[in-house]
Amino acid sequence: MPAVLQSALVAAMKRRDRAAVSVYRTALAAISNAEAVPLEDGSSTGALEAIALGVGQSEAERRILTEPQLIEIVRREIAERQSAADSMANTRPDVARQLQYEASLLAEIIDD
Repeated sequence: MPAVLQSALVAAMKRRDRAAVSVYRTALAAISNAEAVPLEDGSSTGALEAIALGVGQSEAERRILTEPQLIEIVRREIAERQSAADSMANTRPDVARQLQYEASLLAEIIDD
């Protein structure tokens, strides 16, 4: 899924489709955030002796998400846009159309 989003992002950048670039970056960021491992409660407050030194020593652990988890993240992004579009349909139809377009772009990724 991230690879599909990344290739869609590159294609959108080549087309200069700003809305598509934004929505694909947002979805990739949501996936990246979901992969982050929460900090432990006893984490250091930045003491010098606890600082990791050397190449790769400060890399954080990442979770590996399953395909259903990735799809659920993208579905949440779609639902957020559709909900916002519904609430703005009467007051800002132009923004609502934009949000529906963004939701349709993400839906295409899931459908593939």
